[in-house]
Amino acid sequence: MPDHKNNAIVFKALCDENRLKILEMIKDGEICACKLLEELHIVQSTLSHHMKILCDSNIVVGRKEGKWTYYSFNEEGIKNAEKLLNYYTTIVSDKNAESTEKCKCEK
Repeated sequence: MPDHKNNAIVFKALCDENRLKILEMIKDGEICACKLLEELHIVQSTLSHHMKILCDSNIVVGRKEGKWTYYSFNEEGIKNAEKLLNYYTTIVSDKNAESTEKCKCEK
């Protein structure tokens, strides 16, 4: 049985406009939080909130250097997100036929 609670964390990371912008910026390689703040025009606390969600999803990892954190993709987390999207969006025709047969409602 899928772990829906933990899987939802991954999808939560992908359902915000600012987090999608952050992911787009990380595509070019590791990026400093200072650059994210500058590009997104948001305050530190808002960035911290978004980065916590992205890091909790394991899609992004942070690396501290001095007073700044540098963010990059976590390859394992990216693969997991791809698998989850595929899992939840793959139509299994046998299961659909089976569930229709069990339905007792009138049409």
